[in-house]
Amino acid sequence: MLDQVRPLKPTTPEEVQAIVAEAGAHARHIEVVGAGTKRAIGAMDPIDMVLSTQRLDRIVDYSPDELVLTAQPGVRIADLEKICASRGQMLAFEPPRWTRLLGARGEPTLGGVIGANLSGPRRIRAGAARDHLLGFEAVSGRGEVFKAGGKVVKNVTGYDLMKLMAGSWGTLAIFTELTIKVLPAPRTELTLLLFGLADVRAAEAMQAALNGPFEVSGAAHLPTFAARSRPLKAEMPVTALRLEGFEASVEARAQALVAALSSFGRIDELEGEHSREFWGQVREVEAFAGDPRPLWRLSLPPAQGWKGPHALPGDALYDWGGGLAWLLTEEPADKVRSVARGLGGHALCLRGAEAFGPREGALGELQGRVKAAFDPLGVLNPGRMEGAA
Repeated sequence: MLDQVRPLKPTTPEEVQAIVAEAGAHARHIEVVGAGTKRAIGAMDPIDMVLSTQRLDRIVDYSPDELVLTAQPGVRIADLEKICASRGQMLAFEPPRWTRLLGARGEPTLGGVIGANLSGPRRIRAGAARDHLLGFEAVSGRGEVFKAGGKVVKNVTGYDLMKLMAGSWGTLAIFTELTIKVLPAPRTELTLLLFGLADVRAAEAMQAALNGPFEVSGAAHLPTFAARSRPLKAEMPVTALRLEGFEASVEARAQALVAALSSFGRIDELEGEHSREFWGQVREVEAFAGDPRPLWRLSLPPAQGWKGPHALPGDALYDWGGGLAWLLTEEPADKVRSVARGLGGHALCLRGAEAFGPREGALGELQGRVKAAFDPLGVLNPGRMEGAA
């Protein structure tokens, strides 16, 4: 059993390289983990050892004036957010934890969040996690050390490598150091709430807000099943739009947005801590925590997003700003993936079915070639992103 394998916990990049090189030389396979909070996502082929990056936990450099932070992969996200907040800054991609959602323990780490390319509702304004990765150092499945990018925001060297590594789920290389950009935290936060809109009508409201000059930093729609959860505890669907920035700017944009959405009904407001609590619940998909049904994250074009859950019976939550539709459904996995593909998106199952679909077509062939280039012996997280045939 994986849980019975005592993890190796290297404390230096050199130790990581030595472990991977030895594993390759002896045809051994490694499960790569940070804190292990996303360990259940994606089944793997049999492994011989577990490598944890938790002791690679040093903040190498933080330059607030340059909006750049360099840290090892085992640094906890909570610690990074605390350090950034002390300087009035933030991790703008709003990384989710998902610990309660997945029934996991521990605190997510920087390496795990970037490796899974996890982003929150602010993605529509700030970009995904991969867009904040400026550079990295890593050890490939060949046991070779390599680097990409740099430590300044304007550096674009290694752009493709960074986009490739973010979201590779530890199947290509093990991060030993990452450089990310940070941004100033907003001075003011305000959320506008619309009540009682059907999914299609809510989609129209969100598109009107996102396509206008309002600089919306979060847009979500919670049908009744999801809206019943705290902090709203509403008895009808809720559509939410977040505005952030300086107080005067937020106030002016809110007034303009309320006027633009007047045809959608009465609009209420959530301010300050209440707004932050609400978006924390959206980010963590708290409404679906503890439900035994299979949980899917559908990544869909926002204009098409509502069509996915409507084609599949179940309960949904739309994190529009993140381009996501969360769905609890008992439908077969191949049907869920087929619906997502038909709408120009893809599906990831967090629990209840194989997380990743099988490799298919030209994209599957490309994925195989990339894996062969970085990890030809299949040393790292073997089979994790290959899906079930």
